[in-house]
Amino acid sequence: MRFYKIKSHAKINVSIGVLGKLKSNLHKIESLIFFLDLHDDISIKKIKKKSHKIIFIGNFSRRIPKHNTVSNLFKILDNMKKLKNQKYLIKINKKIPQKSGMGGGSMNAGSILNYLIKKENLKLTSKEVLNIASKVGSDVILGLNHKNFIIYRNGKITKIYKKLHFYTLLVKPIFSCSTKDIYKKVKTFSKPIFKKKQRINLNYNFLVKLRNDLEKPAFKKYPKLLKLKKFIEKMSDVLFVRMTGSGSTIIGYFISKKTAINASKILKKKYKNYWCIISKTI
Repeated sequence: MRFYKIKSHAKINVSIGVLGKLKSNLHKIESLIFFLDLHDDISIKKIKKKSHKIIFIGNFSRRIPKHNTVSNLFKILDNMKKLKNQKYLIKINKKIPQKSGMGGGSMNAGSILNYLIKKENLKLTSKEVLNIASKVGSDVILGLNHKNFIIYRNGKITKIYKKLHFYTLLVKPIFSCSTKDIYKKVKTFSKPIFKKKQRINLNYNFLVKLRNDLEKPAFKKYPKLLKLKKFIEKMSDVLFVRMTGSGSTIIGYFISKKTAINASKILKKKYKNYWCIISKTI
């Protein structure tokens, strides 16, 4: 049987507002999320084996633990007896850095779950899909459809159909940020910007004014991130610069591909050991 090919796209947080703390000790957030054409390549096919086989290859495949988002997804589906003892071989070419704030692992699990539902006719109710996704990871549900989203303070998710096209300069230092540690350092909370019934005029001027509340604790712990952001902000024609997720990737947003390329050439001379790539929103 031939492999079926899946693109698992990187997601970026154009904004994150940390609004408070829940009883579960998790944080209440709102976020604006876009997807990029940067993606991991997933190959999947049925096999006649007693267990699933998951193989990671590529530049960012090192040190992925045996128990990961993809293995957890299949473990849950097997325990629910949803796969009817069918096993799969999954090969994932990792092009998205780990712990970069772009949800690589979560998007892998979401993309595979979407494939199983749509192509393998996996029978799940909407409630079961939400339950499975939440057990694997909080962002997994976003990976089912590579659409731009707003996550509201009550946890509700709304797709955005208006597209704003950016070329993005993605820069990740040689170190990573722990999501848990960064959230622990959040001491003050913001007021919500997005309201469910309020129409949002999503344009470039609006996006420039947004924020990522996780930057402050991340920059305090890793001053090099702040220096990197300030360096990119000084570049010609950059619209705005923001950290995605809890880091450590810093993103410069550009309107034209040419200006993004010029900026990347300058940055690569300054930060030779950093991962740097140009992508665009989809």
